[in-house]
Amino acid sequence: MSFAQPNTFSNEYSIYNGVKLIRGGAAYFLLVQQMIDAAKTSIHLQTYIFECDETGTEVGAALMKAAQRGVQIYILLDGYASQHLSKKFIEQLKDSGIHFRWFEPVIRSKYFYFGRRLHHKLLVTDKEYSLVGGVNISNKYNDMPTKKAWLDWALFCKGQVSFELYNLCVEFWNKSNWSKPKNKIKKTIVPAKGDDSECLVRVRRNDWVNRKNQISRTYLEMLLNAEVHVFIMSSYFLPGRIFRKSMLHAARRGVAIKVIIAGPSDVPIVKHAERYLYRWMLKNKLELYEYQNNILHGKISACDAKFVTIGSYNINNISAYASVELNLDVQNSSFAIGVEDVLQTLIQNDCVRITEKSFEQHDSFVKHIWQKICYGIYRVGFYLFTFYFKQHN
Repeated sequence: MSFAQPNTFSNEYSIYNGVKLIRGGAAYFLLVQQMIDAAKTSIHLQTYIFECDETGTEVGAALMKAAQRGVQIYILLDGYASQHLSKKFIEQLKDSGIHFRWFEPVIRSKYFYFGRRLHHKLLVTDKEYSLVGGVNISNKYNDMPTKKAWLDWALFCKGQVSFELYNLCVEFWNKSNWSKPKNKIKKTIVPAKGDDSECLVRVRRNDWVNRKNQISRTYLEMLLNAEVHVFIMSSYFLPGRIFRKSMLHAARRGVAIKVIIAGPSDVPIVKHAERYLYRWMLKNKLELYEYQNNILHGKISACDAKFVTIGSYNINNISAYASVELNLDVQNSSFAIGVEDVLQTLIQNDCVRITEKSFEQHDSFVKHIWQKICYGIYRVGFYLFTFYFKQHN
């Protein structure tokens, strides 16, 4: 097996890792259950939305069972998006021995908040196994008897990167609620070597308040280095000026850029704003596909059968400037080829291609004006005052 060199994008990769792409839905939550059940020493769960529905209740029950057998468990939830989690459920978690905290926004009310959101979705068990992606703990993201899960992805990892992610969990936990030194958890040492698995993986963060823009840089570097093709799947796809410029430069070099975005949308105003950018994308020869089977919530991109980035980061200003985001970058040819095959199959079976002709047939002057208004609303205020997105993003 051959590997791309670490310095293609950066030299911050760990080497000894095993990775597997996980689709959201039943497969994802089965893996969550298995990781929790197998944990022996520690579990860290940090996520944006945790709902006390069937899915949340099952995950909570598994966590409480693990706590009762002596596993040290730490749950950190976004203080706004998960604010409706019942006090009774939280007390049950605490009574079982689980450590529970909120990641609080700067200002909050019933209808909006101002400040950072803990938008990443991360599970780490025994410092060795981890799961990173865009999947919240809610029925929307699970396959239910009468309704399929929203389309989403995660990356399951074993090895050095999981130790790094454990330390990241510790960092966020220690900073929450102004922890006193005696209540802080110690970080661990990342092992210098691992087992026989070799896969280059790096942790990437966006946290504008703390001057972290690694994921934004990953995407710009990917487009800058692309030679043949790029797949971009993103929910709520509203790239800023710099990102659009990078896509344009890549397209003009002859790079085939395939963008997979939502058809049906849970946030109509964002869908209208996205369609305001369709003209620009089609004019500049980007291939544009709308996913049709359900709500698209996934955030994953692949480049030249060599590189993949996956996580919680949406390509818009909310992820760039308001949220705490987490992605993993993978440089491994066999893994990237597999991801691209999955995305190409989705394009062929579950998407509709949007062309200039098809878009014009369904467009009108009135629609264009409304799309422009929606795009303007988004640009002016939604990356700060995200009340409309709190249960959808």
